[in-house]
Amino acid sequence: MAHSTATTAPASRPSASRGLYWNATFLALLLVLPFIAPRYWIYFACIFGINVIATHGLNIMMGYTGLLSLGHAAFLGVGAYTTALLQIHLGLPVYITLPLAGLAAAVIGIGFGLPSLRIRGLYLVIATLAAQFILQFVFIHWESVTNGDVGLTVTPPEVFGIALNTEERMFYLILFVAVLSTLFAVNVIKSRVGRAFIAIRERDLTAEVLGVEIVWYKLVSFALGSFYAGVAGGLLVYFNHTVNPEQFGLMQSVFFLSAVIIGGMGSTLGAILGALFMTLMPEALSQSVLGVGDLLAIDTASFLVPLRETIFGFLMVAFLIFEPRGIAHIWARIRQKYLQRNAAQ
Repeated sequence: MAHSTATTAPASRPSASRGLYWNATFLALLLVLPFIAPRYWIYFACIFGINVIATHGLNIMMGYTGLLSLGHAAFLGVGAYTTALLQIHLGLPVYITLPLAGLAAAVIGIGFGLPSLRIRGLYLVIATLAAQFILQFVFIHWESVTNGDVGLTVTPPEVFGIALNTEERMFYLILFVAVLSTLFAVNVIKSRVGRAFIAIRERDLTAEVLGVEIVWYKLVSFALGSFYAGVAGGLLVYFNHTVNPEQFGLMQSVFFLSAVIIGGMGSTLGAILGALFMTLMPEALSQSVLGVGDLLAIDTASFLVPLRETIFGFLMVAFLIFEPRGIAHIWARIRQKYLQRNAAQ
């Protein structure tokens, strides 16, 4: 045993150092991105950051705890409307509205998560689908609070007296919250709470026999996932300066569900990669279709949207057939081959 420890410890230190080096390099690149990248890229970087936070939340619920949900976008809506109302009526700053937006979404999430104590699988999907429709109905028809289909408008937030009124300035706020939420998700999964989530996902009856309080941990999972969604919704309303019911429809819930599945369920890295894929791929397909149209002198603009959606659907199906464990697994294989090649040299 002593020999094994002596041989593995030196090998793990260089690996950890390399990981720290690449993480620091990536973070430094993100910090200078607004100075070197076009505004077009900054816009997508902000959307990507918001999607990462929301996808982390759904990954905790679905990927780690096995609680399927089709109402995630509605919880973003709760956070977005909470943020807007707190700013409009109480004038609260961003560092208070965002946590309160998360708490409001967590409370609503626990309410709709109560059915998970008795049902699971497809039955739970139907229950969360009901949450999606009920909350969207509230967003549209509670006009005295939400202003109906017109929605609400907010002013840019301020941090230390600096108005975040440009995409470049909002980028740093979104980056800060995205990094913080990623680190928190990683630590939660490594903790006793995370191990309980995984035990419930694998076999809840066995977990209960082993002493895991299933009721408590399922509600904690719903609360955490909804909290993430609420914070993401708060950032979204600050980024867009407006909130309306169309932003939180069923297709948006499917968007986050796809991000978790394509990225790799039960993987923090998978949540990030899935959010990246779902954010950039539709735009990449649009540019590709327009490029082919220009090359062949065909007007593709008229059928761009349906063609893009069709290609995107085929890509997702192909992905699920040939790599059901997600992009995170592809990345893990590439990394393993790289390490083996370096070890052989």
